[in-house]
Amino acid sequence: MDHDKIQKFTRDLLIELGEDPQREGLLKTPERVARAWEYLSRGYRQNVRDVINGALFEENAHGMVIVRDIEFYSMCEHHLLPFFGVAHIGYIPDKKLLGISKIPRIVDMFARRLQLQERLTQQIADILFETLKPIGVGVVMEARHMCMQMRGVQKSQSVTTTSAVLGEFHDDAETREEFLRMISKPT
Repeated sequence: MDHDKIQKFTRDLLIELGEDPQREGLLKTPERVARAWEYLSRGYRQNVRDVINGALFEENAHGMVIVRDIEFYSMCEHHLLPFFGVAHIGYIPDKKLLGISKIPRIVDMFARRLQLQERLTQQIADILFETLKPIGVGVVMEARHMCMQMRGVQKSQSVTTTSAVLGEFHDDAETREEFLRMISKPT
């Protein structure tokens, strides 16, 4: 990322909005915005191999593995406004287990890009299915979108839910129902 360019764009935006970038409260805003965008877009500079970092284990386990209520934060590609919520992820291993801390890291890797929630949900499911070769994968994401809450329809209580199910989670209604029951239990 070119921090100087982002700082210039931010100064120009402030001027277009009718602000004075030399005003005390805005003096360091272009620099802060450049650092923020570097962080918010770091998923573009990550790949799944580095995120997993060898935490894939051969194991004779076949029970459903679920990590739920994984907080995530992303940016809507249409308005450059945040959307955020929780992800619930499950898989049925077929001789490979993934270190459980790697699942939230994978969520973050894809969330820290300009996104659509629907694409984000599918990307997470696809990469887990491709990497683990499990019997099945399920991903459900629930999010609040600032583009719907702050502008547009201004529905502040709206929550968007998306899902992606692959393998046994897609093909077998009983497996899918078990997953949905498990992610809906109170903690």
